[in-house]
Amino acid sequence: MSDIFYTYGGQLYVNLTNQCPCACTFCVRSQAKGLGSAENLWLEHEPTTEEVKAELDQYDLTQFDEVVFCGYGEPVCALDRMIEVADEIHRRSNVSVRLNTNGLGDLIHQKRVAPLLKGHIDVVSISLNAPNEEEYLAVTRPKFGKGSFEALLQFARDCRENGLDTRLTVVDVIGQKAIEQSRALAQSLNVPLRVREYTE
Repeated sequence: MSDIFYTYGGQLYVNLTNQCPCACTFCVRSQAKGLGSAENLWLEHEPTTEEVKAELDQYDLTQFDEVVFCGYGEPVCALDRMIEVADEIHRRSNVSVRLNTNGLGDLIHQKRVAPLLKGHIDVVSISLNAPNEEEYLAVTRPKFGKGSFEALLQFARDCRENGLDTRLTVVDVIGQKAIEQSRALAQSLNVPLRVREYTE
């Protein structure tokens, strides 16, 4: 059986979809079926909003600081369901709701996504992965190709301008020079950078 919810690092995560337009070289889903408390994050089918809400009944949301949309896919691929579930989480508790995303929602949906998140998502964490387009394309391998990196940066700007708590992230395996270049890029966008530890 596949897992919609799982816990990891003391937070509750929501696995809504396995769809993703990227094939990142370091993606954990290429290494294991599960993560944290989840035995299998490969979904048998895309869960409906009703199925997600029913599963949510099993959790006491007051036990978590955050609920995070992040699984074995890009949550924005399930944009409408994600917003509905985020609203249900907010209806049930005061817990913060975070979106972990590759930042390519505008390309996925062919429209500006950040304004649609306002009032539903509290925190947006965007995987920058590299400090420039050339390295980004090599590491992230998005199906949209050139232009993806700029779309990600524009999404970060849009999130910030829509009042969302926004940050960019990189994984520490990219090396110190690339991390510092990424930090400078994040500062130019007036967005903080978080360096994530690579998980085997």
